[in-house]
Amino acid sequence: MLQVAYLREHKEDVIARLAVKNFDAKSIIEELILLDEKRRQTQAEHDDTLAESNKLSKEIGMLYKSGNSEEANAKKALTAELKEKSKQLNQLLSDTQDSLHEKLVQIPNIPHDSVPAGNSDEDNKVISQEGEFPDLGNHAKPHWELVAEKNIIDFELGVKITGAGFPVYRGKGAKLQRALINYFLDKNIDAGYEEVMPPHMVNEASGFGTGQLPDKEGQMYHVTEDNLYLIPTAEVPVTNIFRNVILKKEDLPIKCTAYTPCFRREAGSYGKDVRGLNRLHQFDKIEIVQIQHPDESYKTLDEMVAHVASILRELKLPFRILQLCGGDISFTSSLTYDFEVYSAAQEKWLEVSSVSNFESYQTNRLKLRYRDEDKKTKLCHSLNGSSLALPRVLAAIIENYQGADGIHIPEVLIPYCGFDKIE
Repeated sequence: MLQVAYLREHKEDVIARLAVKNFDAKSIIEELILLDEKRRQTQAEHDDTLAESNKLSKEIGMLYKSGNSEEANAKKALTAELKEKSKQLNQLLSDTQDSLHEKLVQIPNIPHDSVPAGNSDEDNKVISQEGEFPDLGNHAKPHWELVAEKNIIDFELGVKITGAGFPVYRGKGAKLQRALINYFLDKNIDAGYEEVMPPHMVNEASGFGTGQLPDKEGQMYHVTEDNLYLIPTAEVPVTNIFRNVILKKEDLPIKCTAYTPCFRREAGSYGKDVRGLNRLHQFDKIEIVQIQHPDESYKTLDEMVAHVASILRELKLPFRILQLCGGDISFTSSLTYDFEVYSAAQEKWLEVSSVSNFESYQTNRLKLRYRDEDKKTKLCHSLNGSSLALPRVLAAIIENYQGADGIHIPEVLIPYCGFDKIE
C-alpha cells in the first residue's frame, strides 16, 4: 500500500509510472488527495473542539470553586454542545479514513524505473539465457506420458480423490519430489536463510498484509466458516511473521526460507498449457523471503536472482531470466525477474520462479518498520522469490533427462534420492 504523503507530493510522477502497469491512476489519486485534505481538516477541527472543551471544563471547575454557579451552569450547556460536535466530527473522521483506505488499496505498487512498458508476458525482456538444450531425438515424450509409464505420478488417481490439478506422487516419483524439497532447502540454508515451518492457512489480516487481499481473493481457496485462506505461497505466512514488528537496524537483513504446499484455484485456466504438472491447484514450493533496509533492497534482489540461478545451474537445466514488463508484473511488486526452464519434450519455456522487490508496499500494510540511528521508525523493504517451485522443475527434469534406459537423475540430487535412474 502506498503512502498518502508520497502520493500527494509526487502525484504526476506516480500517475506516469503507474501508466507503465497499464493502470490509469489520475482520477483515483485526485479523489484520494481530496479525501486526505478533508481528513486533515476534520482532524484539525476535531482537535480544536476537544481543546476548547477541555479549556471550558477547567473554567467551569474554577467558577464552581469561586461560587459562581450560575455562570458555570451556563458554560456547562456549551460543553454539552462541544461534546456532541466532537462526536459528530469523530464519526466523520472515521468515515473519511475508511474511504481513504478503500481507495488506497485499489492502487498498485509503483514499478521501478527500469520496468519496461508492455501488455502481456509476450512483452517481457529476456535478460540472460544459459545451458544447452538436450538432444532427445525424435522419440522424446512429455512428462505426463513418462510418469504414467513409470508409475511415479498418477493424475487420474488425484482426480478420483480430489479433482483435476491434485496429482498423487508414488514410489520413486514421491522420493524425487522429496529430494528436490530437501535439496532446495539445504541450498537456501547454506546461503544464510533460516528455515521456518509456517501454517498452511492464514487469516484475512495476513492476506491483506502481503497484498493477496483484496486483489487475489478469487484465486484463493477460502474456508468460509472460519474465514481462513489456504496459502497460495509461503510468502504470505512467512512475511506476516513480522507484521506489526519494529526491528533494530542492525537486525537487517532478515532471511527466511520455508517449504509449504501451495493452493491456487487457477480459475479460467484451460487447454494444453495445463497438462500434467504444468499448472496445478496444489503444488509444493520452497520460498525465500528477505526483510531489508531500503538502501540495500535492490542489491539484495540481485543477490537473490543470482542464488536461484546457481541452483538451476547445478541441476543442469537450461534456463533464462526475464524482467517482467508493466503489463505482467504483479499488483504489489516494484520489480520482478522470472526464471523459466526449457522443457525439451514440450519444446517450450516453463516458469519456475519469480523473484521480486516490493519496496515498502507490503511493509506499509504490515506496519513492519525498523528503528534508525535517529531513533525514528521507518518502513523496511520486503523481497521474496521461489527457490524453487517444484512441478515444472520436476517436469523439466523428467523430460530433459529421459533416455532409452529410463529417466536419469541430476547428479546433485542422487545423494538425496539414493538412486540415479528411474527405469
